[in-house]
Amino acid sequence: MSVSTEASRIAELIARMTLEEKLAQLVGLWEGRGGSGEGGDVAPMQDAMQGEDAGFEAFAANGLGQLTRPFGTAPVDPEEGARALAAKQRWLVEHTRLGIPALVHEECLTGLAAWKATTFPAPLSWGASFDPELVERMGAAIGASMRSLGVHQGLAPVLDVVRDARWGRVEECISEDPYVVGTIGTAYVRGVQSSGVIATLKHFVGYSASRAGRNLAPVHAGPREVADVLLPPFEMAVLDGGVDSVMNSYAEIDGLPVGADAALLTGVLRDRWGFTGTVVADYFSVAFLHTLHKVAADLGDAAAQALAAGIDVELPTGTAYLQPLAERVRSGELPEALVDRALERVLRQKARLGLLDRRPEDYAEVGPIDLDPPEHRALAARLAEESVVLLSNDGTLPLRAPSRVAVVGPNADDTAALFGCYSFLNHVLSLHEGVEPGLEIATVLEALRAELPDTAITHVKGADVDGADTSGFADAVAAARDAELCVAVVGDRAGLFGRGTSGEGCDADSLDLPGVQRRLVEELLDTGTPVVLVLLTGRPYAVDWALERCAAVVQAFFPGQEGAAAIAGVLSGRINPSGRLPVTMPRSVGAQPYSYLHPPLGGASSVSNLDPAPVRPFGYGLSYTTFAHSDLRVAEAQVPTDGAIVARCRVTNTGDRAGAHVVQLYATDVVASVTRPVVQLLGYARVHLEPGESAEVELDVPTQRLAFSDRRMVRVVEPGTVRLFIGRSCAEPVLEAQVELTGPVHEVTTADRRVVRVSTRVG
Repeated sequence: MSVSTEASRIAELIARMTLEEKLAQLVGLWEGRGGSGEGGDVAPMQDAMQGEDAGFEAFAANGLGQLTRPFGTAPVDPEEGARALAAKQRWLVEHTRLGIPALVHEECLTGLAAWKATTFPAPLSWGASFDPELVERMGAAIGASMRSLGVHQGLAPVLDVVRDARWGRVEECISEDPYVVGTIGTAYVRGVQSSGVIATLKHFVGYSASRAGRNLAPVHAGPREVADVLLPPFEMAVLDGGVDSVMNSYAEIDGLPVGADAALLTGVLRDRWGFTGTVVADYFSVAFLHTLHKVAADLGDAAAQALAAGIDVELPTGTAYLQPLAERVRSGELPEALVDRALERVLRQKARLGLLDRRPEDYAEVGPIDLDPPEHRALAARLAEESVVLLSNDGTLPLRAPSRVAVVGPNADDTAALFGCYSFLNHVLSLHEGVEPGLEIATVLEALRAELPDTAITHVKGADVDGADTSGFADAVAAARDAELCVAVVGDRAGLFGRGTSGEGCDADSLDLPGVQRRLVEELLDTGTPVVLVLLTGRPYAVDWALERCAAVVQAFFPGQEGAAAIAGVLSGRINPSGRLPVTMPRSVGAQPYSYLHPPLGGASSVSNLDPAPVRPFGYGLSYTTFAHSDLRVAEAQVPTDGAIVARCRVTNTGDRAGAHVVQLYATDVVASVTRPVVQLLGYARVHLEPGESAEVELDVPTQRLAFSDRRMVRVVEPGTVRLFIGRSCAEPVLEAQVELTGPVHEVTTADRRVVRVSTRVG
């Protein structure tokens, strides 16, 4: 169907619709809800915000825009759930006047959040892999699972840039670097949407910059920080990824809630970037304009403000966009044209998904469904393997056939410790005691026993993740003392709204390991037995003490259902670690909020007694082989401000085993009209090399990568000197060069290229 024909069809459809039918297309329905009403909510203030279920047929009598999480609210057998969903869609086609099926959405941050679906590593692990191609393949697999169930939209990826490690939702983010967030997040979008379903960017914008890292706290980011740090990943996913949906942030930025901010939701998103998809409300965020932010007098006022600002669909249900909004329209306080504007976007999206042409027989059959096929598990395994970061190693790793190993710690024999808060296991199944995960999941203990079959392995838990109980210390210490090596597996427990140490609503006021875990590890170290520390966490913790004393420290950011085997493989040496830190490892909580992208005054200073320098910098990670860099060349010493810097270098595997290396190109803008970061990542390339093998790596960097908002708040590239370096991290330069940007100040537009072109030639 041509664009003009589709537009005419949608216009005719809108003209036929009553106001009630129009508004019904702008809301979701959440049946079952999932929360217990007693601290078991899976969305903010869920029990308080949502009343009793009206019943599907009564609620959808005038049609229905979306069905909210039919698979992700409670354990539902995939085939039974797909049949039940098909029956609802068939009812909508047969029994509503217009016969339009609902668009169905689910969470999909670590894989489709449904019972028995493959659970992939959390987004921080995506960032640690520095492998957008692999993340794109994962996204395609997730999209295929959604489509097999009849789900049309996934609420991911999260493109919030990490600004404060204390924030509980750090685990949902990809990195503290906007370019890493943008490239990997855009790859995920491409993957999901290649399967014929919709990805949804979250949370537009500013959510991660909350005061003191508290969830849903005020954001006082200046307009330059918003423009230069927080917005670029979303811009990339819209312009380069073609994403079809965006979700607003709960945040208020400098006193204005994003849900009511037309300058962002319409001015930036649609007028500047040309976004043509739908903006969906984060759960209850329309009502929050009244109940939390207090910028709306009632639900009708909240609905009017949100709709005018640019929120097209209210989720998870129709708290404000049904009767309260209808009253505003009928009273003349809100033009019906604004309803029609949102409705046209919704119907255009449904048309692209084929939902305007569905017939009852299209929902007649549901075939066999496997949400955890071998190829998905293989992708989960590879991503887990690529994301494990080796933070320190005195030569103990890889292990050399130890005869006796003590495996100690609260996360050693706990499958939930491998998963983030938006995994089905921790998000939903934790509220349904006794229900099995429906997946084959090995714990770290089980994986180590399989990895080291000839080693005598003893296990003692020692302590819980949180709490003050030390009664298990004595047995743990005895086990370590009797062993040749101790593997201590500690970290986080992901949960929601205080039910964990990491996750939504699980913020931290300290960056020490939760509970008594540090004390446990220190007592293990005091035995004199070498201790390999494994961190299973959703955020970076202050572990400088462990880096100084442990034989080795391994970091994994909730690596998913295949993560234990990846960790065991790294310890044994079967897998050569290649992950790099996507976030800074802090020395103390006192450095927060912190980013490696700080200006000169953000570093150590002679006029302050506090040094925020991290214990491990962004981009850091060790390997079991060695890599040498040589021959950094810049194609042109002078580059126009609207041009591209082409940098080439050679990287060689100088060790005795194969491994992957992440080539990192950084830049320093020597003089600018506003303060700039002391260093910023320009581009990166992940390269696999056999022993002795070399590769020529070329990074074709558009000068737009050096753009910033000038004193007029116009995004520009200024002429001047730029220092370049290839580094092992942002703090470890290896090769250096210099380039001069020449010509007039270049004002950046959406036509400018944003992405670095990478080419690698092995040999």
